[in-house]
Amino acid sequence: LLIIIRGFPVRKFLQRFSIVFFSSHFLFLSSVSTRSMASKTPVGFIGLGNMGSPMAKNLLRNGYPVIATDVFPESCKGLLDLGAQVVDSPAEVAEKADRIITMLPSSPNVIDVYTGPNGILKKVKKGTLLIDSSTIDPSVSKEMAVAAEKMGAVFMDAPVSGGVGAASMAKLTFMVGGVEEEYNAAQELLTCMGANVVYCGQVGSGQAAKICNNMLLAIGMIGTAETMNLGIRLGLDPKLLAKILNMSSGRCWSSDTYNPVPGVMEGVPSANNYQGGFGATLMAKDLGLAQNTATNTKTPIPLGSLAHQIYRVMCSRGYANKDFSSVFQFLREEE
Repeated sequence: LLIIIRGFPVRKFLQRFSIVFFSSHFLFLSSVSTRSMASKTPVGFIGLGNMGSPMAKNLLRNGYPVIATDVFPESCKGLLDLGAQVVDSPAEVAEKADRIITMLPSSPNVIDVYTGPNGILKKVKKGTLLIDSSTIDPSVSKEMAVAAEKMGAVFMDAPVSGGVGAASMAKLTFMVGGVEEEYNAAQELLTCMGANVVYCGQVGSGQAAKICNNMLLAIGMIGTAETMNLGIRLGLDPKLLAKILNMSSGRCWSSDTYNPVPGVMEGVPSANNYQGGFGATLMAKDLGLAQNTATNTKTPIPLGSLAHQIYRVMCSRGYANKDFSSVFQFLREEE
């Protein structure tokens, strides 16, 4: 912009104009920032286990105030230290937040947290968005959606894949089921905790996708464990065998990312006596869900059924709280 005005100190005008422009621009940016922060209203989080805790921490890291609770108060300490507000029950969370995420072990836990005496739906506000990231029976998700709708709230199922490592690094995959018009609102929160957020369809479809994924995961882990065990018995070095598998057609997530053999990879449960990660009891539960849905739909799942039985036996043999990759150790002991 060139301004030529006779007798007017142009340089001084431009200096003043710049100050006004940059000041107003700063005010504009400040107002945008304020609005952005104001949009980050508190998010409720219920269920702070191996998965829920890092997920809630990622919400905090993204600037969302978190109001949390867990049936085990000691699970809340890590979040409390990071500035989260901790309350005593799901109902109290519902009183203070209109967006709530739940991450719970099983269908009965979800039913209790939503509809129990101190459940979310006892105090839920109209218009509240409820996102359940537990892995449960799709029929239970549908029941919770109907119960929430009666209270004027919206329920969506959004189970996850990726394990504890992905939860810590905000690289989970979310499979979302529910009213499509609410998907964007859910996605805003889920992208703080995951790298992939996929809309699957109506309520329960996220659970359907997750059950299918975990059945394949269990089958793949058992296959990897059997293969590694056989190779070791044949005299192969486990690291060499894993390297060959991972550059060949046998490659899978259980071999290249989550190898079940101690000493082959670092930073996975097999390197830590199978502590942490995804418990064998939870895998058995998920395979039970797959078995139930397969029965209901008359779908043959011979390998899925066998995997279910293997993990059930493991749980009865002291592996319930070990990571599901401990199936390698279980097979070694079976020799």
